Amino acid sequence: MANFDKHVLKNGMVILGEPMEAVSSVAFDFMLPGGAALLPGGCCGAGNVIADWVFRGAGKKNSRELSDAIDCLGIHRLGVTGSSHITIGGALEAGNLAKTLELYADIILRASLEESEFELARQLAIDAVLGLDDNPQRKVMLKLYQQFYPDPLGRSTVGEIAQLKALTAEKTKQIVKDYFNLPGTIFTVAGKYDFDSVCRQMENLFEVGSDKPLGKIKLGDRKDGYTHLNNDGAQVHIGLMTETVKPTDPDYYNARVAVSILSGGMSARLFTEVREKRGLCYAIGANYHSLKDAAGITCYAGTTPEKAQQTLDVITAEFNRLGEQISEEELQRGKVGLKSSLILQSESSISRAGAIGSDYYILGRVRSLDEIKKKIEQTTVKSVLEFLNTNKFNNFTVVTTGPEKVIVK
Repeated sequence: MANFDKHVLKNGMVILGEPMEAVSSVAFDFMLPGGAALLPGGCCGAGNVIADWVFRGAGKKNSRELSDAIDCLGIHRLGVTGSSHITIGGALEAGNLAKTLELYADIILRASLEESEFELARQLAIDAVLGLDDNPQRKVMLKLYQQFYPDPLGRSTVGEIAQLKALTAEKTKQIVKDYFNLPGTIFTVAGKYDFDSVCRQMENLFEVGSDKPLGKIKLGDRKDGYTHLNNDGAQVHIGLMTETVKPTDPDYYNARVAVSILSGGMSARLFTEVREKRGLCYAIGANYHSLKDAAGITCYAGTTPEKAQQTLDVITAEFNRLGEQISEEELQRGKVGLKSSLILQSESSISRAGAIGSDYYILGRVRSLDEIKKKIEQTTVKSVLEFLNTNKFNNFTVVTTGPEKVIVK
């Protein structure tokens, strides 16, 4: 059984830890409640600007001095803007954690936020959006989430060009002030650390402000349907998504095993039926994707214009055929694949820091690896089939990019 640490500061900030005795490194995340879905309308992409801008000088250090300090401590900077949070953190040798937390206190609480540096941070965010043209798979999937999830949950975590260009330094400073909300922040640490020392330091550095509830997101309608992004390239990229149960649902593990049977390896159904038997695509895969308030099963396929329609038809047929019959061998392969990926993640302090924060945000608690493995093992052919027949794949949200459209049946 895993041994988790937890402490809540007086202002409501949650501190979570998972000790890993076999490592000499430590990883940490500050999950700040400023994700794409929470930000004001018209500011799509502001999270990515902020995640760069706060590192361009903080406390008494200018941009260069702060970069040098990060390098001197051997910090491998980590950061991502998601739907719910701006997460900034790092991984490093365990002995430098205390000095690193002092540095990050400046970054989070006392970032310089100079206007000249803002322009550089905003341009990098714009370049990231423009770079999606060179990464059509990611472009398709970002658009897919936007179409599938009810607004604002599906907002692009990369940004929109027009909104980024309209973003001002003054507006972005206000977002930092409003959304770098310590009472709503989750701090996670995994690896080699002394939790009592971490808590004492966090109390000294971050126990400011008072506990206050975060505003609730008002969900709009889902767009669903089919969206095509015209592109003159020689390939068609297909993304599709269908609704499924959330991680809080009793059938969550049945859903995860079902996805693993569809796309858990080279013997899984999608790879076998779409790529190997018919040669319809050069890349294919399905995944479970969830936010706190919604979840879906996604699938991506890369193919040619001539094969795009058949590729989509076979994929949707395989989704629907899954509920008809599953062999015991398929079930066991699916379980092994899920547990293997879990074991690989459990060996990484970076992965564990992210996982315990995600668990706490979505579930209100942290699951042990033993608990997850036990739940996977408890699934059966009968339980997965019952889940699939209760949660049929009736509607698919589809996004394509390429020279020609497909017909969604």
